[in-house]
Amino acid sequence: MSEQDIDASRAPLLEHLIELRQRLLYSIIAIAIAFGVCFYFADQVFNILLGPFEQAVGDASEVKLIFTAPQEYFFTQLKLALFGALFIAFPVLATQIYMFVAPGLYKNERGAFLPFLLATPILFLMGASLVYFLIMPLALGFFIGMEQTAGEGQAAIELLPRVSEYLGLTMTLIFAFGLCFQLPVLMTLLGRAGLISAAQLRKGRKYAVVAVFAVAAILTPPDIISQLGLGIPTLVLYEISILSVALIERRRKRDAEEKEAGEGETAT
Repeated sequence: MSEQDIDASRAPLLEHLIELRQRLLYSIIAIAIAFGVCFYFADQVFNILLGPFEQAVGDASEVKLIFTAPQEYFFTQLKLALFGALFIAFPVLATQIYMFVAPGLYKNERGAFLPFLLATPILFLMGASLVYFLIMPLALGFFIGMEQTAGEGQAAIELLPRVSEYLGLTMTLIFAFGLCFQLPVLMTLLGRAGLISAAQLRKGRKYAVVAVFAVAAILTPPDIISQLGLGIPTLVLYEISILSVALIERRRKRDAEEKEAGEGETAT
């Protein structure tokens, strides 16, 4: 390879690196702005996250959390602000990813990529909503039921969760459900790439059931309600993934047949 060829190859690479730096800069600015806003309203956001706890207790005035280190609640607010910033800034992040990748895609590939980009936050929000409105109240109700009132021969046992532990549990469940709800997006992308087929997914259904409930047992609290709450919707999403991949295969087959028919008419 000559020096001219090397110089010619460097120019596009440099342009891509400049473009990548610009997209990363926009993403960091968006996260920083969202982080500042979320940190300013951290108390209000945390009170919103206490909704499932209040629903499980039944009386908001009886909800009590503690922090056992002077800096614990401050770091909890930082974690909450970062969590909220990533969630709020996701549309900007997704837009920057799409604008960086789109020039290297064909028109039909861009049209196929955009729906997945739009479906990702919607499915994540569905998973987070399931946690907030159903799984967390049921799980917390299960744990609150273990409380013990003081009496003859028994001590009082009361649930007083730390703010960091409550936020950690909430974030873990939201991320777990949000990621599991991305299953149709992942499987459909793999199906479009030709890496998996609907027949393979149907054949691996029994293994998927075992894997789903194993993951649910690891990610959720040790109660059957939250484990079923994650496992059953994920299996439903797995079946939706099979249908989605099957539709892609059917469309691909139809396009191939139309192309062959068009080539046959041209030849005649």
